[in-house]
Amino acid sequence: MAHSQTSASFTTVEVGKLCIITSDIEARPLSFISDGQRQGFEPALARVMCDRLDLTPQWFDIPTKSFYSTLSSGDYDVICFNQAITQEHRAWADFTRSYGRSDTAALVREASDIDSKADLSEKRVGFFKETVSNSLLEQLPTDIEPIFFDGEHKVTSEMLSALQTGDIDAIVEDSLLLMAMEAQDTNLRTAFEIQTRHPFGIGVLPGNRELLDALNGVLNALIADGTLNRLWAQWIPYKPYPF
Repeated sequence: MAHSQTSASFTTVEVGKLCIITSDIEARPLSFISDGQRQGFEPALARVMCDRLDLTPQWFDIPTKSFYSTLSSGDYDVICFNQAITQEHRAWADFTRSYGRSDTAALVREASDIDSKADLSEKRVGFFKETVSNSLLEQLPTDIEPIFFDGEHKVTSEMLSALQTGDIDAIVEDSLLLMAMEAQDTNLRTAFEIQTRHPFGIGVLPGNRELLDALNGVLNALIADGTLNRLWAQWIPYKPYPF
């Protein structure tokens, strides 16, 4: 569809607005809903970026497995929800520079004997179906029993419940998300981390180079003036700022 002009330098789908594909899945500290308000590192960053570009953020909760096909419809501007910048994702979207990096970790019950990758041997391991990669699976013991959770809605709570009840032995996911889960439940602990250093960024509707450049310009400014560092410290204090 034709884009509407928001300024002399870039266009968005709706004048004066940034239409953001996201999810209402609980993904603390990156994104979550609390008392009807969208909270977390990514919504806070989106608000600051939109303020600098004189835009109003408009969030749309979409099933995660439909993120990229929805972006391709041309009815939305960006995806902003814990999106690793990968070759697979680049086939569907143009990405900004990264605004963060994350490692991979394993979350287990406090009494578990799992302390390393090798300890996952013959264990039932939960993965978020939409984010697990073959390269990650190749780093784990070949005899694990992978249990995949579909990301329609509330996948985090379903995975967490399965771990707490013993239906699975571990969750392997983004360390930022798992550390937040650990902080909320003293019966869980992070067993180990894999230093994957995945960059994550904002996926932009392909071909909208002007908007991509505008978003990158703001991100560079937020890094230079310390704003991104402050947001990171506010929402993700337990992980070192990556820039």
